[in-house]
Amino acid sequence: MYILLMGPPGAGKGTQAAELVKKYNIPHISTGDIFRAAVKEGTPLGQQAKKYMDSGQLVPDSVTIGIVKERLAKPDCQSGFILDGFPRTIDQAAALDVTLGELEIKLDKVINIAVLDAELLQRATGRRICKNCGATYHLIFNPPSIPGECNKCRGIVFQREDDQETTVKKRLEVYMSQTQPLIEYYREKGLYAEINGQQPIDKVLEDIEISLRGGQL
Repeated sequence: MYILLMGPPGAGKGTQAAELVKKYNIPHISTGDIFRAAVKEGTPLGQQAKKYMDSGQLVPDSVTIGIVKERLAKPDCQSGFILDGFPRTIDQAAALDVTLGELEIKLDKVINIAVLDAELLQRATGRRICKNCGATYHLIFNPPSIPGECNKCRGIVFQREDDQETTVKKRLEVYMSQTQPLIEYYREKGLYAEINGQQPIDKVLEDIEISLRGGQL
């Protein structure tokens, strides 16, 4: 099963990907993870990417797609994968099509976990992290027993800058401006399926599985 997983920050992609990995026994490939791995391993493409990253520049598509291709060509991807975080633009999507063709891979489905902006803001801005041990909390869904204090180590619980409302809104605006063309791109190919990400976690997973089997929601 070859799956491309889309969804804005806070939509729950990681949670759903973990369940799909267990069900289908295929790897979850996050572009952030494979970038870090390529840099750590010191591959030629990883070294190129590091130069751009160290200088604060965007990594060119040619390097990005090369790193993605190296990962998708590994043996554990022969029976499928969940690709998460790539492509982000139409040019990258077209390059991915070429790469998949070279690897003789055909996407089965493009799954987009859709969540309203207001819900995403609530999810992100309510998140809190322990400065000491890194434990994660949420003011609404999983608050610490004592406000501002970690249950595990009694460390200070704080809000990251990335989770502040202005930052979250900007990230969502950028994501949506990039994603809408991709939605149309994959819809025209007959691969696109949109899942309501505001349902309970198990219902979201159930709808994803129905879509993967070719059913209608």
